[in-house]
Amino acid sequence: MPAPKELDPSASLAALYGTKLRKLRTRAGWTQRELGDRIPIAHSRIAQFELGNETPPEDVNRKLDALLGADGDLVDLWIHARRTPFPDWVQTFVTYEAKAIKMLKYMAHAVPGLLQTEAYARALLRISRPRDTDAQIEGLVAARTERQAILGGGAPPLLWCILDESVIRRPVGGRPGMRKQLAHLLHMARTPHVVLQVLPFSQGEHPVMGGSLTLLSFDRGPDVAYTESSHSGELLEAPEEVAEYALAYDLLQAKALPPDESLVVIRSVMEEYS
Repeated sequence: MPAPKELDPSASLAALYGTKLRKLRTRAGWTQRELGDRIPIAHSRIAQFELGNETPPEDVNRKLDALLGADGDLVDLWIHARRTPFPDWVQTFVTYEAKAIKMLKYMAHAVPGLLQTEAYARALLRISRPRDTDAQIEGLVAARTERQAILGGGAPPLLWCILDESVIRRPVGGRPGMRKQLAHLLHMARTPHVVLQVLPFSQGEHPVMGGSLTLLSFDRGPDVAYTESSHSGELLEAPEEVAEYALAYDLLQAKALPPDESLVVIRSVMEEYS
């Protein structure tokens, strides 16, 4: 069995939480699977909590605190870890994103945050964070909107985005809201620094079916890759890993419709939402 990944509690509040959780679990003599069975929750989620990649929901955190005899320590840490607008694994990515001169994105399920309307972002956040208050949701919407400023500056990065066909066909926020979202995509695609492609269902399987992918390039420094699922993300900096995802992205570009044809498809779907 491989040794557990070393943790750095100083990296973030989520990492500090994860370090504390692992210590308590080890002291109890349980494996991640055994602890997960007692919640109950998948042991892979326990691993993500310990690595600081994900912060548990409030009810799960309270069960962890009680089961591990943390005497409220996990509850207190959780409150601080949840106060930031973005989880720590997202904050790291956002820092890189702001410095990039080129972004290549494949979006498996949703419009990228940089191209979302407020209504679309609000609908996504409400369904994914049902315990948050209206004020918390609006804070997250505002934070997401602020990120979009990087596309409107004097020297915006190139944003090349491949959208899975499901992204444009799933009516997030209702049909009128989705029509406005697609209209916004068409508007942004008229700018010279935003390019959109649609990957049609008919292309079948492809090398990035596990989630979304972003490749970032910089004025100075090596490229990085970022993979993301609904509740976690991972930043990859090792050259061989980044090269592997860059090849996967090349294959996706070859499978996707050309930009001009993609805009025709987006416009056609937009009209269906009338």
